[in-house]
Amino acid sequence: MPDISRYHRQALLREIGEAGQRRLLSSHALVIGCGALGTVSAEILVRAGVGRVTVVDRDVVEATNLQRQFLFDESDARAGLPKAEAARRRLSSINSEVKVRGVVRDFTSGSAEGLATEGGGVGVIVDGTDNFEARYLMNDVSVKTGTPWVYGAAVGMTGMSMTVVPGVTGCLRCLFEEPPESGSAAASETCETVGVFGAVTALIGSVQAGEALKILAVGRDAAAPGLLSVDAWTGVVRRIGTGGVRRSDCPCCGGREFPFLSGARGSQSVVLCGRGSVQVTPGGGGRIELAALAERLRPHGSFEVTRFLVRGVLAQERGDAGAVTLTVFADGRAIVGGVTRVEAARALYARYVGS
Repeated sequence: MPDISRYHRQALLREIGEAGQRRLLSSHALVIGCGALGTVSAEILVRAGVGRVTVVDRDVVEATNLQRQFLFDESDARAGLPKAEAARRRLSSINSEVKVRGVVRDFTSGSAEGLATEGGGVGVIVDGTDNFEARYLMNDVSVKTGTPWVYGAAVGMTGMSMTVVPGVTGCLRCLFEEPPESGSAAASETCETVGVFGAVTALIGSVQAGEALKILAVGRDAAAPGLLSVDAWTGVVRRIGTGGVRRSDCPCCGGREFPFLSGARGSQSVVLCGRGSVQVTPGGGGRIELAALAERLRPHGSFEVTRFLVRGVLAQERGDAGAVTLTVFADGRAIVGGVTRVEAARALYARYVGS
């Protein structure tokens, strides 16, 4: 049994108490994305004594992550460890009483519901992603399964957070019915194009973790209403109350339509924020024999293989963002670096990995 005395200062809080702490110890949180927001929220959840924490991420640690992604260090970047695995190791060393699981995979229509319902279901989903498509998928899975989720976003000097509690608050599509169109200002302002202030990611990640802890320790009614907006440069904080308004004509929580979860909406390739790279996800599923792929790729450049992935540089290729790198995971996903166009990344994938 976990030693509850470890959490004495937290259990002293009248809002939580010993009963709330025991609820935390028996709860399960799912963190989707282990970048700037996800590393902060996951660490707070583990330190607070959430009994099980599952961290899902598709990417590997790079040196440029270290400015704002708090669980990782230079050795993780040198080794190119998958973020989920690096996070699992670090979080397990912080609190060995918490069951931390690292899942090296993408959050897609094929994996989302299984992750949310694993082991009888999670108590809360925390958004650590960096793209609209993943958030609308998260919203679908939240409403369908009745699982609360905590939205978070940070770019430039600003950040936002909103808690969605199915049946209590409005959902993401009540507020923003459709994702922003490609090429719009909202879609084009990413950490890749305008940068991101590490302090604002810590602020929003902390807010998200606080919301998750309130839900797990006390209940759904403890969630703060509305959309929180923070400007880390000016210090201005706003709460917009419309985030809690449920729309009866909302296609998701009103009409029970889940197009992102069904796969009717969404793409198989995505430009990764801050990376100058594209993730390519092949259709049809299946596993790749990593050692065999590494052998096939060696004539084309310098490649190494681990139990998680094959990665290296394609010596004869040059992309619009520099040298072309290839990182291929066992599930067939690949991150093609040095390119920013989806079409180019898909062509390289087909050429060197297979169609």
